[in-house]
Amino acid sequence: MKLGCWICGWIIATACGLVSDGAFARDAISESLVKLHVTQRSPDLVRPWKKANPASTSGSGVIIDGNRILTNAHVVIHASQVFVQADQTTDKVVGKVACIAPDLDLAIVTVEDEAFFENRKPLPLADALPKVKDTVNVYGYPEGGDQLSITEGIVSRIEYARLSYDGAALRIQVDAALNPGNSGGPAIVDGKIIGLVFSKVTKADNIGYLIAAEEIKLFLEDVADGKYDGKQDLQSVWLQTTENEALRTRLGLGKGEGGLMVREVRKGEKDCPLRPWDVITHIGEHAIDQQGDVQVRDDLRLRFSYYITDLAVDGKIPVKVLRDGKTLDMEVPITNQVDRVVPYLGNDYPRYFIHGPMLFTPVTQELATQIVGPWEMYMRYFGNPLPSRQYDRQAFPGEELVVLGNRLFPGTVSKGYDPTPLAVVEKINDTPVKNLAHLVELIRDAEGEYLIVTLCGRYELLVFNRQELIDATEEILADEGIRNQYSDDLRDVWEAKKPE
Repeated sequence: MKLGCWICGWIIATACGLVSDGAFARDAISESLVKLHVTQRSPDLVRPWKKANPASTSGSGVIIDGNRILTNAHVVIHASQVFVQADQTTDKVVGKVACIAPDLDLAIVTVEDEAFFENRKPLPLADALPKVKDTVNVYGYPEGGDQLSITEGIVSRIEYARLSYDGAALRIQVDAALNPGNSGGPAIVDGKIIGLVFSKVTKADNIGYLIAAEEIKLFLEDVADGKYDGKQDLQSVWLQTTENEALRTRLGLGKGEGGLMVREVRKGEKDCPLRPWDVITHIGEHAIDQQGDVQVRDDLRLRFSYYITDLAVDGKIPVKVLRDGKTLDMEVPITNQVDRVVPYLGNDYPRYFIHGPMLFTPVTQELATQIVGPWEMYMRYFGNPLPSRQYDRQAFPGEELVVLGNRLFPGTVSKGYDPTPLAVVEKINDTPVKNLAHLVELIRDAEGEYLIVTLCGRYELLVFNRQELIDATEEILADEGIRNQYSDDLRDVWEAKKPE
């Protein structure tokens, strides 16, 4: 009887127009959402000749213009396989990572079958930043179920902050519920994407972060040619705030005046007009305050770096500088690449070369972070330069710190030598090593009875019979189950003929 009354009531309400035709319609935005099923093969940093075991993971993505799917870099990094599943379907189509920017945590996935995008409209990116307290809906496929999840919250904060891999970008804080699997899903205000979910604070309630639509647009412009070049930034100087009163007096800053002081100009920056003790007071016409922020709109202040991309012309930005009481107009170079002597591995795999019992590899930030911490005191005791040079820029183009692996492979040729984890190689037969390719060349072209490896610091001198090393290599590779003596990029170097 109750069921019959409910049905009659529903029919009457429908007839009277109280229930609209769209009451049970799908959310139009959901048609642009996808779930990504990813198999990741992470690098094995200690054994660079192999990859970690396959790991299955999933994340979210959103269809944007150009038949592209936008997601997070960390969702598809080191992906060996990607399947794309549209909302309300069971079909999974093969996807491909077309472009990836680990420092911004953004990536583009494409699908070969163009029919996949039929009847699935791309979502537009917002043209302006949202305002704090704006209501936001977050779409994605978090753990806890298979269906699309939609959560609601408000914009809590907008700021310019550091992300992963030392990248800096505009991020938006929201209080909508986020969980693993939400990564790569869009946050929507008025039908447009204001940002892409990329992280949350796990030890706090309802603090999640989005990569702002402005950053996404810059990323898409960058990868229009199919390659990610990187976001431009002011890399030539170290800066510090001007909040301290004694410092402000020394700099000649009056009440209400702000700016950032140049603490140091990085070595090798010949084209940079800035000097230590200079104060950058403006970027373009935007005044910089004592903490390094600029007024973006009446209710928002952001780090001065926010304006770098907008003001950049031919690789330079206009600034006003206070020097010795005088205001100077300058053009300061910016760059999208930091030539670190210890770079980030990002979406690549480690490079390596094995000769006899020795594994050589250029150290990366990922490897250094994993190893230096536990071994730092040991390294400093032996004078290893890695802890002090981990964040240095290259002393010359192409410089790498080539290190030995965490052990020497067992065998008679290495008898009596102590382990030398991450010891930096200084010389091969008295010739300084510039980088891994150069080391391979030196070993390839070595002559005489012995090969001598000198390590930086107070490590043992490694002396080997050169022919014994050559003879031992194949045996060691077989014993250790290593397929290749070197990474693919070194094949041509090792197999090249010795210069006449």
